[in-house]
Amino acid sequence: MDEVFARRDVIDAPTLKRLCAPSDLKGAVQTLSHLGALGVTGTALSATWGSAWAILPFMVHGALLNFLYAGQHELSHWTVFQTRALNEWVGRLFGFVLFYPRTFDQVQHVAHHRFTQDWARDGELARERYTLGSYLLWMTGVTYWYTRWRRIARFAAGIVTEPYLPAQRRGEFVLEARLHVAGYAAIAALSVAAHSALALELWLAPMLAMKFMHQLQNTIEHLGLPHEPNVLANTRSTRTNALMRWACWQMQYHTAHHAFPGVPFHRLRELDDLIFARRGARAPSMTYLGFQLAVLRAFSGGRGEADYPDDATWIADPVHD
Repeated sequence: MDEVFARRDVIDAPTLKRLCAPSDLKGAVQTLSHLGALGVTGTALSATWGSAWAILPFMVHGALLNFLYAGQHELSHWTVFQTRALNEWVGRLFGFVLFYPRTFDQVQHVAHHRFTQDWARDGELARERYTLGSYLLWMTGVTYWYTRWRRIARFAAGIVTEPYLPAQRRGEFVLEARLHVAGYAAIAALSVAAHSALALELWLAPMLAMKFMHQLQNTIEHLGLPHEPNVLANTRSTRTNALMRWACWQMQYHTAHHAFPGVPFHRLRELDDLIFARRGARAPSMTYLGFQLAVLRAFSGGRGEADYPDDATWIADPVHD
């Protein structure tokens, strides 16, 4: 995905070309550090399982598992590694772990970038408008996991109904889902045969329970911003610390990413500086906590997403925006 969705006058072509160069080294450092951290937390969780000491490694391990989607997202853009095959197969591995098949996610995400905030064509807006109840269910992961598992089962049965998915690629989605189902079934069978709960302890339980951590990033990026085609207005960046930026593969610079999605994750901070700070401009931005509090206030008193205009910002930082 190398489209440009912002005005070309905000950055010169030679600089953009330089920023768009992926790096096998940078990609390997980010990927291996994330997987290495999972190895550390997984080892700690296994060693403490069944005791109160397991609570902290359980939470961190589950959060890191969910944040693998930040990596899958970047791999879908083909920007993590210069070697194309690495983007493909590491992305498929992450997608398998996350119950989010790569080919489907990639096509859905292209629709999201091309039609950001367009209710009819944005693949990530294929949902009912939030109420307080539905938003909280999404944040906890209840409806998130239900929709993911249901879609895999539906695709595996040959039922593909999403309007943003090209009909000519239906066979790819069906085959991919069937391979996922076969893989999950094999893991379940091996676990039963070996009388092993490792898949539950080190994968499913922490990942499902800690989904809310990743939802902090998922929900802040566009909710409450105008449903218009200007990515400099319809996409929000996140103000946070370096640890969270590492865990999310720098996706907190989300406005810059949407403006120029061909720029690799490790260049997003520089890109953000070039198109905003150095021009005296500022991307819409909030903190995780500030955003969530604003959403809860917006949905109080029985109000929901449908009560707010599509052409205006209704969640913003009163100081920074």
